Amino acid sequence: MTGYRNGGAAVVETLAAHGVDTVFGIPGTHNLELYRHLAGAGITPVTPRHEQGAGYAAEAYARVSGRPGVVVTTSGPGLTNAMTAAATAYAESQPVLVVSPGVPTGTEGADLGMLHETKDSTGAMDRLVRWSRRVGNADEAAEAVTEAFASFSGTRPRPVHVEVPVDVLEQAWAGGVRVAGPVAPPAPDPAAVRRAAELLAGAHRPLVVAGGGAVDATGELTALAEELDAPVATTVNGKGALAETHPLAVGAAVRLRVLQDEAAASDVLLVVGTELGDSDLWEGRIGARTVVRCDIEAGQLDKNCRADVRLHADATMALAAVRAALPAERAAADGPGRAAKLRDACREEARADAGIHERISAAVRAALPADAVLTGDSSQVTYFGAVHFFDVPAPRRFCYTPGYATLGYGLPAAVGAAVARPRTPVAALLGDGALMFSIQELVTLTELRLPVPVVVVDNGGYREIRDQQAARGIPPTAVDLHTPDLAAIATAIGAHGVRTTDPDALTALVADALSADRPTLLHLDIKE
Repeated sequence: MTGYRNGGAAVVETLAAHGVDTVFGIPGTHNLELYRHLAGAGITPVTPRHEQGAGYAAEAYARVSGRPGVVVTTSGPGLTNAMTAAATAYAESQPVLVVSPGVPTGTEGADLGMLHETKDSTGAMDRLVRWSRRVGNADEAAEAVTEAFASFSGTRPRPVHVEVPVDVLEQAWAGGVRVAGPVAPPAPDPAAVRRAAELLAGAHRPLVVAGGGAVDATGELTALAEELDAPVATTVNGKGALAETHPLAVGAAVRLRVLQDEAAASDVLLVVGTELGDSDLWEGRIGARTVVRCDIEAGQLDKNCRADVRLHADATMALAAVRAALPAERAAADGPGRAAKLRDACREEARADAGIHERISAAVRAALPADAVLTGDSSQVTYFGAVHFFDVPAPRRFCYTPGYATLGYGLPAAVGAAVARPRTPVAALLGDGALMFSIQELVTLTELRLPVPVVVVDNGGYREIRDQQAARGIPPTAVDLHTPDLAAIATAIGAHGVRTTDPDALTALVADALSADRPTLLHLDIKE
């Protein structure tokens, strides 16, 4: 049926028109009319072994590439399996489009016992993402996809969902595709820019905190920080917004009390692209005598820390405007020296939590090129280790979800990152508890012949929860888990598998894995 166009073609052709060349998902009975048209549109389907993995892969694809990730599920359980990943993308402000079939037109909520029938898929998704829409015909399907891409520009990126009834997917379509033009972001108010510039130029102890909203403003952030001699700390999602080897870089340190104390002692604090949420601050607070905030979303400008000057704008535009408005006369600031002392103090505080995870992160870092991408999970080796001790030279090189803090993200994220950047080395570093949520995605890496080192730090279960139980006087309950022979599982899957008890051996093992013909699972057993 070459040339046959239907509702499935309306969706797929619109995806292709917006530059989509990869989708993540699993074919099923109800989404076959989407899969029919992928090859003809030049779109490659990647098939994870669980729809949640498809969603995490798409989120990481978006995170490292800056391009929207696309998930195609089947109806019912296919979509509900992807919901946690969609909620993750919302919490982490990543542009992800989920496309799913739906029950036939006119049967919504009828409870007829149809295959994969769901009470209200669109309504359920609408509670999790920016918006969820059920379309009525093929033209509406194409238009909804176009509107999805429009929603990814000019504002805070967040996931959306389009539901296409199965009869609409099969409906003949003779329509055309409309491509969304770029949506202009808000421009900063000139008076606010002048006031921000005056305050920052007059500061003796300026400090910058950059979040995920600053990752595409690296040049402007670096130039402004250098003009002001201001140390720059980041959130986890802002990691690398200033190269972590830069003399003014403090690192992803906002959870640390020494950084929060430094913010309180600063005379002007510039906060760029972050809500300063508890998931980053770990029950702490960020504030200063005078606060300048910049965010593309107006509702963020006073969230968790009231601003004195508000720059409602894209970070690139706002930072460039503030730098251009800086007066010639500036207060003397001890930037590099202060930044170095602050960085050392932050590292020392982080070291108190990290333990062996600092050593592990350093061993993996030593094996990887500077520009490599590392994916992590809600594991101690990530938030105590890699966040602080795996330096990156630029943003979009570190995949971890501190807000939704989902387990099972790291391995499928490696799939998405490796697909998004096929010529960039990618490695995963996670705990044994996290691995078992999504170990099936090692099959996906193997099938794609991606030479990804997957470093699994085995502490015998859910160590973080075990530690929290101990702190509350609760005996270890349901946290000490049996670890299977992970290297043997990897070999059975068709990957390579290696077991070691020596963290320092990881450098050579990871380096070897980068040149392998498939993924390598490196099982580091640190159980006491």
